[in-house]
Amino acid sequence: MNRRILAVATFCFALVIGVLVIVNSRGPRIERVATPTPTPPAPVAAPRATPRAETPERPAAPTPSRRAARPSTPPASSAKPAAPVETAIELGSLRIDADVPRAQVFIDRQFVGTTPLTAESVKPGTHQINVTAEGFEGIAQTIDVEPGPRDLTFRFREARLDASVAVVHKHRVGSCRGRLVATVDGIRYETADKEDGFSAPLSDLEAFQVDYQDKNLRVKLRKGKQFNFTDPDGNADRLFVFHRDVEKARQRLAQ
Repeated sequence: MNRRILAVATFCFALVIGVLVIVNSRGPRIERVATPTPTPPAPVAAPRATPRAETPERPAAPTPSRRAARPSTPPASSAKPAAPVETAIELGSLRIDADVPRAQVFIDRQFVGTTPLTAESVKPGTHQINVTAEGFEGIAQTIDVEPGPRDLTFRFREARLDASVAVVHKHRVGSCRGRLVATVDGIRYETADKEDGFSAPLSDLEAFQVDYQDKNLRVKLRKGKQFNFTDPDGNADRLFVFHRDVEKARQRLAQ
């Protein structure tokens, strides 16, 4: 009897053990999963601030003035006025002649023809006239042209003289300063010393000589005394030019 109970108890115990083993072997398996390392989130750019529209300031209301506002002056036009058209009435006309035939005429260094001629359409103002003829000294003249015609006659055969030079008159003792002046009417010496000055026709010159080396101009008046003139700066060229101009006029007058 005891052996049956022991056998049943052993069988029951073994059965329980077997059930437990089966239950444990079929139970859910718990697997370990590697936990990923969390990645830090990318920085999010801050949203740009939308510029606030500026509200234009309202202009202050004008203060009423007691005086009435003056009308504004319209701006001057920048357009240049058209240049006036020159007409024949506004220009000048020069009729030029000479006592020598076919003398060459230049106006402002531009050749315009030979005498006699008429230069049309000459602008009013100052102009330089040069006239030349073979065998004669050229004539230069500055004229002021006005609207309308004008006659000009150049005389080569007439003696012309208008010369002057500063000089020093050497005395036996000392000297004095003055100026020699020569025209077709004569020659004169102007000086502060009234006793030393003189005036005489060109025909009364008994001697009129220039010494370029000695820088001396000798003047001898007929039935008068002799004068020895020098240049204040020792420049013989001025004495030479004065002597040349006077001699040319004397030869013309003699002819």
